[in-house]
Amino acid sequence: MPQSSALISGVQSLVVYETRARYFIVGSNQAQTKHRVLKIDRTEPKDLVIIDDKHVYSQQEVRELLGRLDLGNRTKIGQKGSSGLSRAVSAYGIVGFVRFLEGYYIVLITKRRKMADIGGHSIYKVEDTSMIYIPIDSVRVTHPDEARYVRIFQNVDLSSNFYFSYSYDLSHSLQYNLTMLLRPWELSSTVEPSVDEEHSSQSRQDSFDIFEDEGLPMQVVNGLKSEPYLKYVWNGKLLERVKDIVHHDWLMYIIHGFCGQSKLVIYGRPVHVTLIARRSSRFAGTRFLKRGANCEGDVANEVETEQIIHDASVMSFTAGSYSSYVQVRGSVPLYWSQDISTMMPKPPIRLDQADPYAYVAALHFDQMLQRFGSPIIILNLVKKREKRKHEKILSEELYPAVINLNQFLPPEHCIDYIAWDMARYTKSKLCNVLDRLSMIAENVVKRTGFYINRSDFYCHTLRPDERWGDVGGHITPTGRLQTGVLRTNCVDCLDRTNTAQFMVGKCALAYQLYALGMIDKPKLQFDTDCVRLFEELYEDHGDTLSLQYGGSQLVHRVKTYRKIAPWTQHSKDIMQTLSRYYSNAFSDADRQDAINLFLQVYQPSEQRPHLWELPTDFYLHHKSSMALAQERRSYTYWWSEGVLAFLPVAYDEVACKDNMRKVKVKRVNRYDEAIDIYTEFFKPYELTSFDDTFCIAMTNSAREFMPKTVGVDPSPFTVRKPEETGKSVLGNKSSKEEAVVQRKTAASAPPPPSEEAISSTSEDDSEEDREDDGSVSQRSTPIKLLTESGDSTRTHEECQQQQLPVRAPYGINLDELPADEDLLIYQRLRTSEGRFLNTLVSEEGKVCLKTVLKAASFCVVVSEGRC
Repeated sequence: MPQSSALISGVQSLVVYETRARYFIVGSNQAQTKHRVLKIDRTEPKDLVIIDDKHVYSQQEVRELLGRLDLGNRTKIGQKGSSGLSRAVSAYGIVGFVRFLEGYYIVLITKRRKMADIGGHSIYKVEDTSMIYIPIDSVRVTHPDEARYVRIFQNVDLSSNFYFSYSYDLSHSLQYNLTMLLRPWELSSTVEPSVDEEHSSQSRQDSFDIFEDEGLPMQVVNGLKSEPYLKYVWNGKLLERVKDIVHHDWLMYIIHGFCGQSKLVIYGRPVHVTLIARRSSRFAGTRFLKRGANCEGDVANEVETEQIIHDASVMSFTAGSYSSYVQVRGSVPLYWSQDISTMMPKPPIRLDQADPYAYVAALHFDQMLQRFGSPIIILNLVKKREKRKHEKILSEELYPAVINLNQFLPPEHCIDYIAWDMARYTKSKLCNVLDRLSMIAENVVKRTGFYINRSDFYCHTLRPDERWGDVGGHITPTGRLQTGVLRTNCVDCLDRTNTAQFMVGKCALAYQLYALGMIDKPKLQFDTDCVRLFEELYEDHGDTLSLQYGGSQLVHRVKTYRKIAPWTQHSKDIMQTLSRYYSNAFSDADRQDAINLFLQVYQPSEQRPHLWELPTDFYLHHKSSMALAQERRSYTYWWSEGVLAFLPVAYDEVACKDNMRKVKVKRVNRYDEAIDIYTEFFKPYELTSFDDTFCIAMTNSAREFMPKTVGVDPSPFTVRKPEETGKSVLGNKSSKEEAVVQRKTAASAPPPPSEEAISSTSEDDSEEDREDDGSVSQRSTPIKLLTESGDSTRTHEECQQQQLPVRAPYGINLDELPADEDLLIYQRLRTSEGRFLNTLVSEEGKVCLKTVLKAASFCVVVSEGRC
């Protein structure tokens, strides 16, 4: 069977040339060896005329073509003073084409930044864009509202968390992309010779294969190009006008969400940890303006989060070891909303429409069964006990809907429902939130399994673990597949949801590292370099998603639920709360209009009201409200045809005819540039600096998290104390002494106010009902104050014997007493503390003085009059 590989886009850099009546866009591959030309007519005032000859030009041919265009567009033949062809802009890709009330605009990516590398496939972040008006001024028909639409469209900041790749399909999971390579494409009927193949076959007739007479025929590889999953594509509508006209190399699909990558160094062995979040482009919007689900089963704030672990020492998808785990967050799939017209900090939840047969929930879970398989596990974190019904309304509607849908499914594929009041559990006196989440995560991962493209290692037989045998999923000869997914929700799907997803991801990470042979047991502890690195990724992930939907960063973090957040976090939480409230009250409406215009949910027209004149966008997102459906789905057989036949495996990943048609197959030489990922990644034709490579610049566990002390265990799985790491869990302190100060000061200080004491008026995850249970303690796990060895009863003499020489801030050597001159100065400044100073400088007070100086500088202690 021929090998399969993903096709690399042949258009990775663009140059736009301008004439009086045309735009010529010259696109080339990374090596600048193959070029394509696109011609856009500028004489049409309101229509888009694009011509693509689908011919591949060499560098010399492109130069000759541009020279002829330059010569032919000069005002006088032979004139050398003015050029008929001018270079307008350089870019890295086309976002799309958009029209408001006048002519079309072209949106180009003019700046990019590499964010991750998966098997040699680079993932880029959009850093800057350019919007060019196509028609010339002489044919332009002006409209007074055109400029306003342009401003609204540009309110979607394309330089903020939009990502793309030239060779890796970001709209699909790693499991889909790698299982697609294993399908029997030589039996597929979709393999048709393209224009490129016909051209290459003609050129092969004019040449010969030097190995043909030796019995070594040319090796053929199936180059694959799959259709994107449009639910997570944000420029699909912008490219819809041209996708059937131009070659697919011109089409570059972007996703919105988050992408981060860090390097975990295990005794010198690099392991890349990648986190990718895909935000749904359907029913997309801001916090209070998009709640629940629409009539097509798409929910608000739906994000698919995928963590990818791979051994970076081997780059190839076929020879390397890759593992991934996917989980989903999304609003409760019901018809519900919150009215913010009253400017209340906590608007009441309102059920907009009765749905006794769970029609909208059935549409939503049908989508999930097609994409993820079974089981679908719902983790519902909303409150269950409230004096005034608020969040409880959603649970009372969601649970009966799940029961109704399950009665028609086979028992082995039923939807699992887990309801857990995380907010109330946080206030419990004897309970630990993360311990309970760990138990839920262990059960979830064992049921869904995870993806890995390698069969079990022999070390699993030598050192078996009882938990490994219980891991679910679908086992194949080449590894195992994740079947099913965890769907987590609260009301906003922000703070509580992110913490729950982190705990599930941490549990899955342990199993992934165990499956890759990196650890001997599928268990990871907190305060290790590995978990700290993973927690930092998830906090960045949560902050980014929270900014996109809620208008501010996370209010409650993992450290908050661990009760180790620094006291300064209290004021930061208040500021994030105020920022979120301001965004929801004043700027969310404008952001929603921008999203509706960018996604082409609303398309301007002179025959319809303007976007800013609409009282609501309900009818834009609920299309069935404008016309009755011709065919109504069954209430009992609520799943799509063919889905149940392949469960627990997802229908989208099965090698059936419908899925095979979604992939374009092109048979190429093994060393063709279109599939040569080695040349694409290492760029041997360019002069590059090793220090400037992405793998050096990315976050590194050995550099960022491992202690700098000589002689410590370099393993990233060793539990560290807060003061032993470069990035302390106590507020990112880089100094060992500052971490010690916080731990020792906590011994004599009253407990800090917990996160439930913050009146989070703009985020349901932090809006705890204080009147709900006034007697419940707000601290679930007290801070344990231990010395460096873990023993809280050590004497000061033992501390002196084992203490290493350290230097405190401001250059004071703590092993020596202050000079007499300094003490005299302090005595003159604060004569009232003379007796206190005499006690400190006495023989009995030497040890006391050293202890005080370690906790804080001597100046601060004396000035505040504390001992």
